[in-house]
Amino acid sequence: MKKFFAHLKGDAFGGITAGIVALPLALAFGVSSGLGPSAGLYGAIFISFFAALFGGTPTQISGPTAPMTAVSMVVIAGIIAANDGSLEKALPYILTVFLMAGLFQIGLGVLGFGRYIKYIPYPVVSGFMTAIGVIILVTQILPSIGYYPKEDAEYVNQFKPQAEELILENILKEEAGEDILVLEDFKETISRASKVTEADIAKESQTLAKKEASGVLGTLKVLPRAIKSINWLELALALATIFIVYGFKRITTKIPSALVALLVVSGVAYGFNLGYRPIEEIPFGLPLPNLEIITGFSLKSITPYIFTAITLALLGAIDSLLTSVVADNMTKTKHNPNKELVGQGIGNSIASVFGGIPGAGATIRTVVNINAGGKTKLSGMIAGVMLLIITLGLGPVASKIPAAVLAGILITVGIGVMDYKGLKAIPALPKDIKIGPLKLSSEVLIMLIVLVLSSLWDLIYAVGIGLVIASLLFMKKIGDLTAQRSDVKPLKEEAWADEGGFPVNLKEEVFIKHIKGPLFFGSTSDFQQLALQIPRTAKTVIIRLGRMQYMDQSGLYAMEDVLIDLKKQNMNVLFVNLLKQPRYMMERIDIIPDLIPKEHIFKDFDACLKWVKANVKDEY
Repeated sequence: MKKFFAHLKGDAFGGITAGIVALPLALAFGVSSGLGPSAGLYGAIFISFFAALFGGTPTQISGPTAPMTAVSMVVIAGIIAANDGSLEKALPYILTVFLMAGLFQIGLGVLGFGRYIKYIPYPVVSGFMTAIGVIILVTQILPSIGYYPKEDAEYVNQFKPQAEELILENILKEEAGEDILVLEDFKETISRASKVTEADIAKESQTLAKKEASGVLGTLKVLPRAIKSINWLELALALATIFIVYGFKRITTKIPSALVALLVVSGVAYGFNLGYRPIEEIPFGLPLPNLEIITGFSLKSITPYIFTAITLALLGAIDSLLTSVVADNMTKTKHNPNKELVGQGIGNSIASVFGGIPGAGATIRTVVNINAGGKTKLSGMIAGVMLLIITLGLGPVASKIPAAVLAGILITVGIGVMDYKGLKAIPALPKDIKIGPLKLSSEVLIMLIVLVLSSLWDLIYAVGIGLVIASLLFMKKIGDLTAQRSDVKPLKEEAWADEGGFPVNLKEEVFIKHIKGPLFFGSTSDFQQLALQIPRTAKTVIIRLGRMQYMDQSGLYAMEDVLIDLKKQNMNVLFVNLLKQPRYMMERIDIIPDLIPKEHIFKDFDACLKWVKANVKDEY
């Protein structure tokens, strides 16, 4: 306990400062997600406190982040649309998905997956982060100019026929579910349809309009309409916010510029009674748990979102552990990745129960905490408590913040989150693949694929496709490299240092194969040509395996095929320096001893050479 409070002064100052920095971002991410500013605040409070308490990075400050919010936005919009556009009906399902993501994170930590996050290729991360920036930047254009598609009557009316069709389709689905749908008699259908009001159709039309105008493509579709309906006051508030965020940093970085912009622009707008659009009201009092997650749980309703929850968990893990590395570099310490994942999972799970959006380790807030003196996990816990105090004391005041101000803050976040380091490197990266007549860099190709697919289609599938392409290209490179280094050459063309004393008179009778890397599915095709390349004079084949550290199942069966071919040609095959893992694999399917007797396996080349001198006759 004494150690826990050893750096109380630094932790208190770091936590309070980080909490103040987190406030405008939490509000902005909450609004952006679609659940409202309170969801952002609750996420920041609970994730910050519990991820710090149970996590493995002492100085980490956690909460809603741009990547997690961007994915959450898609999840929330999809579930709301599937629940007749009603946030109230959709909320339990949304929070259940967030809870599952937290539980999956705990599972990742318990199973020790923290150490494997580092294997995600940089181009995938780079393309994803830049796409997050593009998504946030583009989707905040409409609120920054005061245009809300579902409030545009002319635009909403375009969806009236589709809304009527959807309502009728839902009626038929309900009847089918109740076993009362009779094709010969639509009396019940007509009766139910007659109860549908114009208000119901208008509400469904608004939901469809909002869905159509969501995301990057949706925003670009309605942008011409939006430009014709610019609210100049909202635009002025957003631009003033952006100007202060960037301008104030030139004066000092000790005070968070986003907080200054929030206070100044909101103060002016409220003080002069400018008639702006405020954010949604933040509930007063302590956050209360949403028990419908438990009471209204339905496996059928959340099954389609299990993969999404896993993706959220993985994204949060990557986001958090990258920040942990930054914290390590600044504090010269070493984080515990698996413990960190457990802490993040606990934080996200508890936040979801209280209606908060999911989050992760936040780089900027963590850096602020460290620079302000934060040393232990107490700093992250203090940041959460600080936000709770602000929520309890200033909730009604925060509800007066203009929506355009948060849109302006988010635009600066979108610009800042892009991976400029990766973008700047595009011209310099080597063009190592050829597609038709074009020469391209595989790294750039992967990054652009992830960037475009994430921005215009689906974040989750984009990352999956990026990982598959990156893995395939990597395996091809390794396979080509292994094949290149493992060329089959006769002894007289290539000799290792210990082969200098090989008898000259037996060089025609003995063929040596050097394997200089793993034998896996990317390199098996070249290895299988071995039997075809052996000179006719050779009756003994020595396969040197000291540099073959690994063999997968494809390599195992390729080896078996080659050995069977050589046995049919009555050739003796000798193994030299067979390592532990490949030997284990070959013993499992009886290559050893059925095809290679144990007496034909030698620890080193000298032992093998003795056998050759004793058993191979000079015939040529």
